[in-house]
Amino acid sequence: MGRVTDLASFAALLAPEGQTLLAALRDYDPAQELAVASRLRRDHPAELVTAALGQARLRQRAVAKFGAEDAYRMYFTPHGVEQSTRAPVGAHRAARMKALGVGSVADLCSGIGGDAIALARAGISVLAVDRDPLTAEAVRANAESLGLSDLIEVRCADVTEIDTSPYDAVFVDPARRGGRGRIFDPEAYSPPLSWAVEAARKAPRAALKVAPGIPHEAVPAEAEAEWISDGGDVKEAVLWFGTEPGARRATLLPSGTTITGRGLPDPAVRPVGRYLYEPDGAVIRAHLVAEVAEELDGGLIDETIAYVTSDALVPAPYAAAYEITDELPFNLKKLKALLREREVGTLTVKKRGSAVEPEEIRRKVKPKGPNAATVLLTRVAGAPTMLIGRPVRADGGR
Repeated sequence: MGRVTDLASFAALLAPEGQTLLAALRDYDPAQELAVASRLRRDHPAELVTAALGQARLRQRAVAKFGAEDAYRMYFTPHGVEQSTRAPVGAHRAARMKALGVGSVADLCSGIGGDAIALARAGISVLAVDRDPLTAEAVRANAESLGLSDLIEVRCADVTEIDTSPYDAVFVDPARRGGRGRIFDPEAYSPPLSWAVEAARKAPRAALKVAPGIPHEAVPAEAEAEWISDGGDVKEAVLWFGTEPGARRATLLPSGTTITGRGLPDPAVRPVGRYLYEPDGAVIRAHLVAEVAEELDGGLIDETIAYVTSDALVPAPYAAAYEITDELPFNLKKLKALLREREVGTLTVKKRGSAVEPEEIRRKVKPKGPNAATVLLTRVAGAPTMLIGRPVRADGGR
């Protein structure tokens, strides 16, 4: 954990002296680590101080995923922090499991237990399985620390040897990182996606967590695929078994808004209207831009670009809306002159279908003034274009 590499060091963290150190390090500044370590080693064993400092750093990193209240009570490994599910996403999936009538889940490849915790908090009993002894101990410690031991059983084992037949559902989160970083080939996951799919087919219900970039053709025909974003960032895709075979869904957190595919043809391309809508990344990954365009009574600005245009301002929880004031061919001199004329000092630059980097634009146009604007670098009917406008809400606010 950080530098905790063995069970003895982890056990020492759980002992009273280790707990005292962790409490003292809750708000420490990593930039001052050398001075902090030197001070603590006067009263505590050096190895324990090293382990506690490593765990304190991991807890600070984990706050973004689990929130401060949980993160500072939990235990992590470096891989566990990187690969664990964000708490809101885990809670959404657990709530769906509960709504499906699931009372028990075999959580295979549990990692440090983020999903097991979410499932247990939904009132579901969980078997959490991980083959790494240190990770399994972290799951056990997390269940104890969060008061969920009665609902989470931990087993250190190879997931391929687990009999899942006693459980209502299976959840599999294969490792998607290796020694060289992220793994993009689903068959290079550990275990491979094909194994996870076979495990899912044997269960009454199942959910497989996969990378959001999974090709649609890699989704089994009997699976429902759900892409999930949190705060506008696409976090993962889930393959559901025992729900709606072939369905494609995008879920946006924290609102919980869901849009489901209806098999619509690609929207028509039309001239840029008064409003431009930027669909959430989960909508785009799920190939549901056509569904958004239909609900907005809109069309595409280019057949290859996921921007929807419309003359109407419509409530759209699955897309950000911009009121467009100008449409110009790509030309930095013209952009700079226009922004100077309108005294734009706060400039937001977005791009889709453009090779130009936003920072390059900001550097060259040197915005200055009291006003704000958004520039969208894109293509309109195949031509490089600059759309200037401002974000708006469906109620007309900005």
